[in-house]
Amino acid sequence: MATVLNIIGSAYRGTLEEQDDTIVWLTHALKGAGADLDVLLRGNAVNYPVRGQDASGLSFGDRAQTQPPQLDRDVANLVGKGVRVLVCSDDLAERGIEPGELIDGVELVARSGIPALLGTYEHVWNW
Repeated sequence: MATVLNIIGSAYRGTLEEQDDTIVWLTHALKGAGADLDVLLRGNAVNYPVRGQDASGLSFGDRAQTQPPQLDRDVANLVGKGVRVLVCSDDLAERGIEPGELIDGVELVARSGIPALLGTYEHVWNW
């Protein structure tokens, strides 16, 4: 088990200004530097591993986002790096997202199972 659980609950943080979610990017960087961590996606962030997202064409007035986020790819890359990515199944259901819509490699955890999950980590970071 990893020593840090990185909980991401706020979705699409910084994706207008940048092409990445700040915390997903930070998780990639920390893992690349040797950190031992896992991720729990909850709240609106459960949208991140939905397969096939397409934010191209996003614009605000005259400002077009020319590097749209590809959060499903970013999460898949975390899984590929050996990061355990968990998704709160209750939050998925509340948003009408079926587990079959998610990328491969993510794990579901019920909201009722999160307290026990927290106890298995030395540190919990909640974003």
